Amino acid sequence: MKPTKSRNNLIYRATFHTRSKQLGSPLSEELRKRYGKRSIRVIEGDTIKIVRGEFKGVDGKIAKVSTQKNSVSIEGVKKEKTKGDKFDIYIHTSNLVVTGLNTDDKWRIAKLEGKKSSEKPVVEKTPKKESASKETKGTNNQKKEVEK
Repeated sequence: MKPTKSRNNLIYRATFHTRSKQLGSPLSEELRKRYGKRSIRVIEGDTIKIVRGEFKGVDGKIAKVSTQKNSVSIEGVKKEKTKGDKFDIYIHTSNLVVTGLNTDDKWRIAKLEGKKSSEKPVVEKTPKKESASKETKGTNNQKKEVEK
């Protein structure tokens, strides 16, 4: 099987938890400097800017995240049918830049900042004392030689 075909199988036949990991977008320059990361997984409520495609330059908030389509729906980005109905457009996350984060999830923000999200105090472990004698150190062959 060709490598490109294998790669496509990994992408399009991925499990659900792997698919959600594929929904990442690059951060804006300001957010990169603040958090020290290039990209983040997008969630509902993040503010984004579209950088490619028909709706290039449009800013908005993420309304829905679709793991099946590997894309997101954005508030205010809709197309019109011939009968006049409007429907959501799903845009792939690689065509977006995250300009603002949804800060409802404290664990997500703590992970971005590099802090531990647990509120329990960290207990330092004391190092164990080395009470091994010379006879117990080394490989089995060396032990036999010491015993002889």
